[in-house]
Amino acid sequence: MWIIDLVSALEARKIPYALCGGMAVALHGVVRGTMDVDLVISLELKTLTETERLLKELGLQSRIPVTAKEIFHFRHEYIEKKNLIAWSFVDHRDPSHVVDILLTQDLKELEKVAVSAFGKKIWILSISSLIQTKEHTERAQDLADIKALKLLQSENK
Repeated sequence: MWIIDLVSALEARKIPYALCGGMAVALHGVVRGTMDVDLVISLELKTLTETERLLKELGLQSRIPVTAKEIFHFRHEYIEKKNLIAWSFVDHRDPSHVVDILLTQDLKELEKVAVSAFGKKIWILSISSLIQTKEHTERAQDLADIKALKLLQSENK
């Protein structure tokens, strides 16, 4: 499974990460279909650059013509003026391999937890941090995820 290759590569490079989005929601136990892998990382230049390099080595390319350095310097402008909330990478040989790096949240400001999945320890955002990342969007899927995560949260208390 290619997500294991991605997670293993991130760990080998010592890039702190957490899965967020649909995959993290599913790994918390909410039935949810998703194709892409959403990541939250530290939004420092070094981490952005190393993550960009790693994704390119794995055969993924940025969907837009920007570099890690440009994302670092103009991130707030991209978010405000172009509504670029995630930096998306795709493998054109296998378009089901998509990685989106969340630009609106920094891993340093969120809580992550380890789960065992696919025979490996994988870092995902905690339920409360997942809710936090989804609260400011108005997408129907995010609102449904929030509702399901809050229900799961109340069941676990």
